[in-house]
Amino acid sequence: MKYLFVILACCGYEAVSAQLTYATVTVDYDSAWQYKNLKIIPIRARANPGHGGQSNLPDILSLNQAIRRGLATVTERGTASTENVHWLRVNNRSEKSLYVASGEIIAGGRQDRMVSRDTILKPTGRDQYIPVMCVEEGRWSDKEKKIVYGNFANPFLRKVLDQGKNQVLIWNEISSQLSQTGIKSKSLAYLSQGLDKKMVMLNDDYFQYFQKKFRNSDSTALGFVAVSGNRVIGCDLFAEKELFYEQLEPLLRGYIDGAVFFGGPVELANPQVMAYMDQILTNEQSQEDFVSKNGKIFRDEGRVIHINTF
Repeated sequence: MKYLFVILACCGYEAVSAQLTYATVTVDYDSAWQYKNLKIIPIRARANPGHGGQSNLPDILSLNQAIRRGLATVTERGTASTENVHWLRVNNRSEKSLYVASGEIIAGGRQDRMVSRDTILKPTGRDQYIPVMCVEEGRWSDKEKKIVYGNFANPFLRKVLDQGKNQVLIWNEISSQLSQTGIKSKSLAYLSQGLDKKMVMLNDDYFQYFQKKFRNSDSTALGFVAVSGNRVIGCDLFAEKELFYEQLEPLLRGYIDGAVFFGGPVELANPQVMAYMDQILTNEQSQEDFVSKNGKIFRDEGRVIHINTF
């Protein structure tokens, strides 16, 4: 199961234009999928975008796939919390550049952390460092736990991260989320929300539903927009299908957590979702204006890699 999305991505890989607008992508409202509190609407590449293709994108591997395949390791930079709490060491042993996205959770070590900035790590063979924020306020231990990949944070925590990069605000958001769910955690760990057995079973039901939908659909998606309750809770859009499908499983896990814990029955109609997406996709200027206040655009050497909005 864990390699499903990579297999999908390899079926008909295609790069798209540098512009991620309606000129090159379309929001597939007719293929929207809904399960309980979450509605997922795929965003797909147009068959003939009519622009010069972004064919010179570097060969990029996602962090989660690099860790799963043993092509990258993540370790603590040191033992002193004051100097090392906001950094982790990554060794990229693959022949590809490694994409590390803000909002990805790295569990274990001396405390759980969340990546705080999108980063491309070139295949230098040397240790490199990524900036992180603490998502486990009550633990900095002398004894390290095994470091593992922990999926994306839910969109509400990612929003707090991207809007402020403020450690105190992140801790406050985690504390608020734990209070709302009634989950107790001695170390105030964000990931403790995933230890409740009933919630794990419910989240797996969501995941299996959406996994099956993506598996049985064609592999032209570049991202999706997610709706829960009466609002859009987030949108993730990538320049390459391969990178999107590598990120799909951890992204879904994060969105499902948000919908299960803090969402509600889907009430937002398509016209309202269209109005939201128009601000992102109509043209590059409207995209810049909207995303600057409601998310981020990550570029590498001038090329758009990932757009994320809330």
